[in-house]
Amino acid sequence: MKSMIRKTALACVALLATGGSTNHTLHLVAMARAAGILIDWQDMAEVSAVTPLLARIYANGPADVNQFHAAGGMAFLVRELLAAGLLHPDTVTVGGDGLAPYALAPDLDGDMLVWRLPPERSGDADILRPASDPFDAQGGLRLLTGNLGRSVIKISAVAPEHRVVEAPAMVFDDQDDFLAAYKAGLLDRDLVAVIRFQGPRANGMPELHKLTPTLSVLQGRGRKVALVTDGRMSGASGKVPAAIHLTPEALDGGPIARIRDGDPIRLDAEAGTLEVRIAPAEFAARPPASFRGEAHGVGRELFSPFRRAVGAAETGASVFF
Repeated sequence: MKSMIRKTALACVALLATGGSTNHTLHLVAMARAAGILIDWQDMAEVSAVTPLLARIYANGPADVNQFHAAGGMAFLVRELLAAGLLHPDTVTVGGDGLAPYALAPDLDGDMLVWRLPPERSGDADILRPASDPFDAQGGLRLLTGNLGRSVIKISAVAPEHRVVEAPAMVFDDQDDFLAAYKAGLLDRDLVAVIRFQGPRANGMPELHKLTPTLSVLQGRGRKVALVTDGRMSGASGKVPAAIHLTPEALDGGPIARIRDGDPIRLDAEAGTLEVRIAPAEFAARPPASFRGEAHGVGRELFSPFRRAVGAAETGASVFF
């Protein structure tokens, strides 16, 4: 049974690698661990490295889900992955044994539901491609490691020329502080925006997507910009390189709590590294920043046991493991 569960989890990872959201890594890890299967970001990065990028739909492309369906949709995608040997055909799903039925598309014959083979060719090669002619030989997910910890990044929407950024840090403990600094004209420069105390133990990981438009504007002006955070950001993180779910988080002793404004940070999504370029002894000697978030009032006290018990993002951010 565990073997089948692992195959199911890795099948989800393979579909994620075709262009899905880094946010989903959290969900997949948690679901797998609830079933007794240990899967981490290294597993996901290895699957992504051998899974071709076949779809260009929002958020890694301009097409919407309706255009994706018209081009061939999920039936086309699953058929291509199965034919390329990139999915386990005997994976157990809610629909029964095996993935073969998912390579058929639902349709109506009068009032009757029928299942048809997907088209042999994509209806739009700018949206959906066969495994023999992918947009990229690898999927869009990367694991980043270095002296700041471990994080994940989605690069399928990031142009190659923006995948390596080295710039001074600008540190914020709240996304609204970052936006206020932008409105004050303080961010028109090369920078790595560090948004910390956003992890599961600090505040439950609120969505940080509203940072994306501002960072995109700065990148559009020719600035080298990136985001580093122990928080989460949706799959719509877009064209700016964003290292998210940095573990350990700031409130759990993570090195991100010792970063200061001006520290040179290098994010290299191609090499899979994330580093602050400060002498190790100097960096280790720094006291961590204090958490300034709210832990009391309007019922927040009720959640303090969960904040103390919650695990790291890489283990699913769960209170159970």
